[in-house]
Amino acid sequence: MKKLPQVLIVEDEPAIAELIALNLRHNGFAPLWAEDGVSAQRELDAALPDVILLDWMLPGGSSGLNLARKWRADPRSKHVPILMLTARGDEPDKIAGLDAGADDYITKPFSTQELLARIRAVLRRRTPEQAGERVQVGELVLDGETHRVSFREQPLKLGPTEFKLLNHLMHNPERVHSRAQLLDKVWGDHVFIEERTVDVHIKRLREALGDAGGLLETVRGAGYRLSARQSA
Repeated sequence: MKKLPQVLIVEDEPAIAELIALNLRHNGFAPLWAEDGVSAQRELDAALPDVILLDWMLPGGSSGLNLARKWRADPRSKHVPILMLTARGDEPDKIAGLDAGADDYITKPFSTQELLARIRAVLRRRTPEQAGERVQVGELVLDGETHRVSFREQPLKLGPTEFKLLNHLMHNPERVHSRAQLLDKVWGDHVFIEERTVDVHIKRLREALGDAGGLLETVRGAGYRLSARQSA
């Protein structure tokens, strides 16, 4: 059974929180509710959600801005998307929320459809491309369901990152991919690593492919391409 995306609602007004939670449940999400910063931190310590809806003003002296800064500074939670919910719609307030680490900013009152659209958008931006169906380029075959790769019917052993990298390249054969594009599509834009890290994994992938390594071309000054034809 597919796991529903978890959304942590950090909101001190029960009526608003319940309304948001109800709409999330009806649209394929699993909501959790925390009414203040302490209970929100408790939820994060137990399990990281997929998205955080964070109210600007919270009881107990904590604010959404401070919590956003705290979670962004924590290596464990810094990649979790944060959408700031607030009645403060002035541009300086929006900028303050984004500068604190929020990925998006929603001004109250907002429509359910807008909220759902923004949640889905931030999940798309933050989630790297996943392996899925079977794909074949020349004699190279990748099966996303069984997590197997073969060349000329001989199995190949790939690490998890190399598998995801090959999956993306095989779904887009003959196309040149820059390092930045590969970082976004394979690692996700929430991972802050240098572009030269891509070169390391390309080298590992080429080695793991063995005789099929020639299918993976380096396009000087542009990036990498997977071709059905072996490069010289």
